[in-house]
Amino acid sequence: MGCPNQQSEVVAASRDTEDCSCTPPRSSSAFMVNSEIGAVLAVMRRNVRWGFHYTTDEDQLDHPLIKSFKEIRKKIFSWQHQWHTINPVVYLQPFLDVIRSDETSAPITGVALSSIYKFLTLEVLDLNTINIADALRLIVDAVTSCRFEVTDPASEEVVLMKILQVLLACMKNKASVNLSNQHVCNIVNTCFQIVHQASSKGELLQRTARHTMHELIRCIFMHLPDVCNNNQDFTQGGRSHLADEVSIPDHDHISSSKTQDNGYAGSKIELSSGGFSLSTEMPEVKMDHETTGESGQNKINLVAEPYGVPCMVEIFNFLCSLLNAVEHVGVGPRSNSLTYDEDVPLFAFGLINSAIELSGPSLGHHPELLALVQNDLFHSLMQFGLSPSPLILSTVCSIVLNIYHLMRVKFKLQLEAFFLCVLMKIAINKHGSSYQQQEVAMETLVDLCRQPGFIHEIYANYDCDISCSNLFEDLANLLSKSTIPVNGPLSAMHVLALEGLIAIISSMAESIADSDQTPVLEPNASNLGSHELFWDVKCESYENPKCWVPYIHKMKQVKKKLTIAVDHFNQDPNKGFQSLQGMCLLPEMLDPLSVACFLRYTRGLDKNLVGDYLGNHDRFCVDVLQEFAKTFDFQEMNLDTALRVFLETFRLPGESQKIQRVVEAFAERYYEQSPDILANKDAALLLSYSLIMLNTDQHNAQVKKKMTEDDFIRNNRRINGGNDLPREYLSELYHSICENEIRMVPEQSVGLPVMTHDNWVGLIHKSRHTAPFIICGSGERINEEMFAILSGPTVAALSVILDPVDQEDVLQTCIDGFLNIAKIAACYHLDEVLDGLLVSLSKFTRLFVPMSIEESVLTFGNDLKARKSTLAVFTVANMYGDYIRSGWRNILDCILSLHNLGLLPARLARDAADDLESNSEPDSGRSPLISPVKPALPPARKSSGLMGRFSEFLYYDTEKPAPQPSEEEVEARKRAMETVKDCHIDSMFTESKFLQSESLLNLSRALILASHEDENGAVFCLELLIAVSLNNRDRIMLLWENVYEHIASIVQSAVMPSTLVEKAVFGLIRICRRLLPYKEDLTDNLLKSLQLILKLDARVADAYCEHITREIMRLVKANAGQIKSHTGWRTITSLLSITARHPEASEPGFETLEFIMLNGTYLLPANFVLCVNAARQFSESRVGDVARSVKSLDLMAGSAVCLVKWSSEAVEEEPETAVQVHKDIGEMWVRLVQGLRKVCVDSREEIRNHAVLMLQRCLTGLDGIHLEDDLWLQCFDSVIFPLLNDLLEIVEERSAKEYRNMEGTLVLSLKLLSKAFLHLLPRISRLASFSKVWVSVLSSMDRYTKVKFRGKRSEKIIELVPETLKNTLLVMKSTGILSPNSSDDLWEQTWLHVKTLAPLVQSEVFPDDEPQTTATNGGS
Repeated sequence: MGCPNQQSEVVAASRDTEDCSCTPPRSSSAFMVNSEIGAVLAVMRRNVRWGFHYTTDEDQLDHPLIKSFKEIRKKIFSWQHQWHTINPVVYLQPFLDVIRSDETSAPITGVALSSIYKFLTLEVLDLNTINIADALRLIVDAVTSCRFEVTDPASEEVVLMKILQVLLACMKNKASVNLSNQHVCNIVNTCFQIVHQASSKGELLQRTARHTMHELIRCIFMHLPDVCNNNQDFTQGGRSHLADEVSIPDHDHISSSKTQDNGYAGSKIELSSGGFSLSTEMPEVKMDHETTGESGQNKINLVAEPYGVPCMVEIFNFLCSLLNAVEHVGVGPRSNSLTYDEDVPLFAFGLINSAIELSGPSLGHHPELLALVQNDLFHSLMQFGLSPSPLILSTVCSIVLNIYHLMRVKFKLQLEAFFLCVLMKIAINKHGSSYQQQEVAMETLVDLCRQPGFIHEIYANYDCDISCSNLFEDLANLLSKSTIPVNGPLSAMHVLALEGLIAIISSMAESIADSDQTPVLEPNASNLGSHELFWDVKCESYENPKCWVPYIHKMKQVKKKLTIAVDHFNQDPNKGFQSLQGMCLLPEMLDPLSVACFLRYTRGLDKNLVGDYLGNHDRFCVDVLQEFAKTFDFQEMNLDTALRVFLETFRLPGESQKIQRVVEAFAERYYEQSPDILANKDAALLLSYSLIMLNTDQHNAQVKKKMTEDDFIRNNRRINGGNDLPREYLSELYHSICENEIRMVPEQSVGLPVMTHDNWVGLIHKSRHTAPFIICGSGERINEEMFAILSGPTVAALSVILDPVDQEDVLQTCIDGFLNIAKIAACYHLDEVLDGLLVSLSKFTRLFVPMSIEESVLTFGNDLKARKSTLAVFTVANMYGDYIRSGWRNILDCILSLHNLGLLPARLARDAADDLESNSEPDSGRSPLISPVKPALPPARKSSGLMGRFSEFLYYDTEKPAPQPSEEEVEARKRAMETVKDCHIDSMFTESKFLQSESLLNLSRALILASHEDENGAVFCLELLIAVSLNNRDRIMLLWENVYEHIASIVQSAVMPSTLVEKAVFGLIRICRRLLPYKEDLTDNLLKSLQLILKLDARVADAYCEHITREIMRLVKANAGQIKSHTGWRTITSLLSITARHPEASEPGFETLEFIMLNGTYLLPANFVLCVNAARQFSESRVGDVARSVKSLDLMAGSAVCLVKWSSEAVEEEPETAVQVHKDIGEMWVRLVQGLRKVCVDSREEIRNHAVLMLQRCLTGLDGIHLEDDLWLQCFDSVIFPLLNDLLEIVEERSAKEYRNMEGTLVLSLKLLSKAFLHLLPRISRLASFSKVWVSVLSSMDRYTKVKFRGKRSEKIIELVPETLKNTLLVMKSTGILSPNSSDDLWEQTWLHVKTLAPLVQSEVFPDDEPQTTATNGGS
């Protein structure tokens, strides 16, 4: 028996290898069918059972199976010309009978299956075949009901493989669109049954079965985009009912199930009514067709009509049920090993991934399928994502990536939960994950970052949504931290995180327009109104960027404010509400709805505090609780689900009364929306309490005896308006609570959230009402805000990882990242980012490592990282120089290093009009702008004099000619020179005329700062500075001050002639000569340049200082009336101020100043402050005698006359002009009294006391000046009170020898205080801050009375204070300022201080009010 069977299998196998790629002509179909009939009959005749009928019993009739083949054979050739009219069922039926027959052996069944496979693949049966629908359905029915005798394991596996082939061929046939939903489900059931049975078979069958299952799923779901809309009406009720029929097997039972030795279920593989009779516990895909009535008829139609969405829903539900079969096996945060077989979830996830890939976006267009993915599938993805298997995690991540790509608009909250609770948690190793898991999670994050628009979409949809987390910010921090190696070498994980950062930066850089000015909306362009409720803010259109960009900017600002308010709330709820009111997020008068919405929709609130607040007995809190409950939508929710959703938002308080109030609010809301089963809200309340008690009973470890289902049902009798609730209803509630605990205590997770069952239920509920997902497109409108978050961590991460890296690809990745950051920063004018980037990049040029010149050139030429970093530095400088500020210094440091190494060209920079004259410099010939440095060879030794010759003699034997550079050094220098050439350093200076003004100014400052290294570098930088100045002659005023000050500093610091001083002096002369013809307003600057002479070193210029000063004096006396500008006078007064401390030049300098200031002859508003400051310099100078300092103070005080004069003249001006003049006069007066105040602390007694008197004169003797009241207050705050404090500090801290007779100065200062206060009393008494000033006056007097000189208090001050205080109080009394009827607390504050200073003064000033005051004080 075995031999024929084996031969038959060989025949069948050889027939399967026939080329089936070509479609035969119709006329040959009859021959093909005839051939297959012959093949089946031949195999049947080899079998003893079938052959016996022909050899021993001629009278017996043929077996019906054989007879049917012969009948077809008689007619087959008569059909070949009208083949298209022949019903295929006629010639298929014998083959199908063989397949169904339980009398046929495996080889016979296999050949019959091969014949059917041939008909399907060679398109004997195609879409145009008559009655093709019935034919295909009959084939499916027959194959899924296949029966055969098992003779040996090998033939059994062959038949199973052929069953898989035929079923797959049915689905791949173009006519498969005619299959019904039930037939497609039967095909999937059969294939899955074989997959399950193959676990105990050979490896080939296992792989083939799984492959076929994948192919089937692909064929079925590939059809989804083409499904007609008429076939999409499949109700939720139908799906739910069908889903109930899917039985989930016990995993251990599946793994341990074995087949009988003689075959399948009595030696037959039998599939009937859509399922295998062998393993009834296996999950199945079933279409419900056993219902009656109108709805039942609709379901029957769905089962029978061409397949579409209904079967796909059931198949997808079936695939999800495979995941549910292993959910009970400890997949969670504490699973550290593979405690379950990963084969089933991997297989299921693979099928699901295929279905999603082939369905495409169409999957989201069908509510039934969408609901399965949103809830069932994603919940499983969340659970299995935390499994310890990297394979499962990888498959889960692939599915999520596909879902994001195809249907992200439908999965906003699910994607957020997966990113936070799975990917990021694993990536940062908060889950105890293995390195492989972390790598898979990081790869997924990086893949997501590479998706176009991903980063912009997560920022717009999550970081700018008040109900979502800051996902983009968290991702940026995660990637940047993961990039940095900590206590270890660079690993693949670090490189992977780096790729993620670069992907984000590249995506942002690509979204930037090529134009110089990218439209950027201000983040606060749209502000919330004072009464606008942030939770009700909606976007007019989530598709139009003109609408959603301002919307997300607004919501981001709200979210930032809410973050602050949440911190306040979590410390003190009342402070949180006050903070919200201050930020206009809650109305000034709190209302229950606003507070309820804040508690309901704001993330990060302490759930304990929320629960306590909602349970509070205060009437307002009760109203808030009612409004809080109304924010929930409990429609179509079971009671336990609604309770989970409700309690997920806060922690139920511990007090029974608070619990009662909270549960009552919940029950009332639930009954209002779901009144179908419950009779009244009392029933909802009682049942809710019962569920809470059941939850405690079942999940509290201290409860030993658990409540049974009968106990629970018994406890809830007659609560529904006196009647019982349905037992099934209560049973469902019981099991739901037992299986999934209601979390009464919030999860305490640090950093990333934990996704519990209740959290998931709340998320699904929340997803119904969340804002739509925004598709951002390019995202250039929100790049700036994102870049502000990303730039700092990214630059830091790139800097850290670039340091140890040696791989060229990683190195280039880092450099590209830096350049992209520079591009974005320049686009949005973020100069600080560019500067920081240059600081980081310049460190890797290795140009600052202290080595010899030869070693430095060799190292630079051989170091790829150094060369690439240098090229990147100058690329940034040339491309984005407009937005570089302090970074110029780093660039110039690199240039100086290259200059010192001799790698720069001879003429690095040229000015625009390069017309140097040969006689412009004293040395013969024409010196180049930039002199080349030749550091490669050491200078030749020269001998001069006897010692030189002796030295030459000593070193004669040791000196050798300079060695020739090696080939390696030559090549290194060549590479270094090529790198420098590619840097285009000269363009930075020749094209500086195109730089923006601020950048140009910073470049000049950097050149000045870089000049302080050595003389060679200083000369080099000075030449560059002069070149830049000449290239920017139209903007010379922008540079002139810095250029001049730099040259002046060089000249001033010179102690002997040098190249640097030569370049500075003649460079300045050259600039003046070249620019004066173009600028008529350089007179003031030329005057300022005269300061150069005085800034020479004393040993060089001391002999000429007095003479130069006298020349300045004569210049002023002759031209004082012509000098009008503030700049010109600043030059003059600066020169005069410098002479104040010069022994010889101070006298003519003071004489010049006295000429200007005496009687206000040449004082102008343009030079008033300058002259006052110069006079103060002379008054503080110790060079001359005291009389000159006194004269200087007199000049300062006398200048106030000019202020009175100008104030009276301003009355005749226009009102606007007069206002400005008075304002300027006020400022000048403030500067005058401030200058006098500084002299009042001089260590010389005469000068100090005279300054106090002059200050008093300026404060009390200028009645003609119109000053604003605020200036008088400013006078007290910035002049009088600081002066009193300074003098007191001198007495307490300084030596009496250094400051002599300070007692007299303190007395004068107290008199100044009193007189100034009385003088200004009518003006300042009207001000709101008068009380503060008055209290400060009293406090100052009190402090002065306590000061001690040589251990004793000053009698003069003690006598002066009461007298002064009494006079002041009398004036205040007479003017009505101080009286017992004062509306503020001035009266009490006054006597509170006076009682300490002079207890008897009150009775002297207010004798009649003493009893009242005493009573008042006693009461207080």
